Amino acid sequence: MKALCWFGKENISLETVDDPKIINPRDAIVRVSLSSICGSDIHLYDGVIPTMEKGDILGHEFMGEIVEVGDEVDNLERGDRVVVPFPIACGNCHYCHIDSHALCDNSNPNAWMAEQAFGYSPAGIFGYSHLYGGYAGGQAEYVRVPYADVGPQKVPEELTDEQALFVTDVFPTGYQACDVADFEPGSTVAVWGCGPVGLFAIQCAYMLGAERVIAIDHIDSRLSTARSECGAEVLHLDDDPILESLSEMTGGRGPDVCIEAVGMEAHGGGMVDWYDRAKQTLRMETGRPHALRQAIMACGKGGTVVVPGVFGGVIDKLPMGAAFGKGLTFKMGQTHVHRYVDPLFEHIQNDEIDPTFVITHRIPLVEGAAAYEMLQKKEDNSIKVVLTP
Repeated sequence: MKALCWFGKENISLETVDDPKIINPRDAIVRVSLSSICGSDIHLYDGVIPTMEKGDILGHEFMGEIVEVGDEVDNLERGDRVVVPFPIACGNCHYCHIDSHALCDNSNPNAWMAEQAFGYSPAGIFGYSHLYGGYAGGQAEYVRVPYADVGPQKVPEELTDEQALFVTDVFPTGYQACDVADFEPGSTVAVWGCGPVGLFAIQCAYMLGAERVIAIDHIDSRLSTARSECGAEVLHLDDDPILESLSEMTGGRGPDVCIEAVGMEAHGGGMVDWYDRAKQTLRMETGRPHALRQAIMACGKGGTVVVPGVFGGVIDKLPMGAAFGKGLTFKMGQTHVHRYVDPLFEHIQNDEIDPTFVITHRIPLVEGAAAYEMLQKKEDNSIKVVLTP
């Protein structure tokens, strides 16, 4: 089969690789109908996520058709159209029982590696380094899905593939960011980053009762989408004094919730940006937390800072005194996709949201390497690329 494979920083190519096979009775094989490139994948392309190995198959946002199931998978059959949540969950451990599937105890075969980095291991993830299990990803023609009696979810007949695809990651990631913030109706929410996760967070904030959402980015086309498609007020990172503007827009109180949807490669300015880039290049710091610093400083007293943006290791120069002094609450982590699939399908079916609004490019898998470069450079007003095998 054909698959997009990682060979190093800014080095991705389409390769012919072996077809996946059933190796465990709880496995299934999915023929991929659609996959997409996530902002997290760009971190892999940029070479800032450790433990990638040459030839690794990329992609954790994908859906398709069941073509084979293991003997112990009794809830799926050939021909079923499914979405596959990006975290891999066993369904049996403590964390799966409390619907915290991204913290599954059993799905990361390289748990020892993650324990050294994090203290405890999170769940395995498709196509996202050996730190998270070394699983082959879905930017391919076929995928082996472990724990298939728990992960793949059948898609309602009335939904198109494009409507369903983003329930695998970016839609529930934006939704969870608002859900865990647990804000009161009428709250003001600020969102850093108007990529797909940030745009979904804006939409979901309104769905969950926010009165105002203020979006911050440095790319004009993305701010335009946040305004026109999501109804957000917008601030340009390079042109507006963000902290002062947010204070003025909220009557001096600051936002009730600040969502950092950028992660470890945030855009900054001045000496602090130079500092972060130099330390990241020298591996003295694994992320550039400019947006996170700003979110902490901007958040109102007693507010909540939510971090759906991916961080992979160590960052520094965080204003923890500000967080402590203002009594902030932090919420963060990978998304527990399984718990949100059915509710989000209902939101789509009820015409409360059409997830396809984030799609800017539809590209065949064979052109996937060029699509990575386009997204990395933010060319052609790109926000979300959908790949067709």
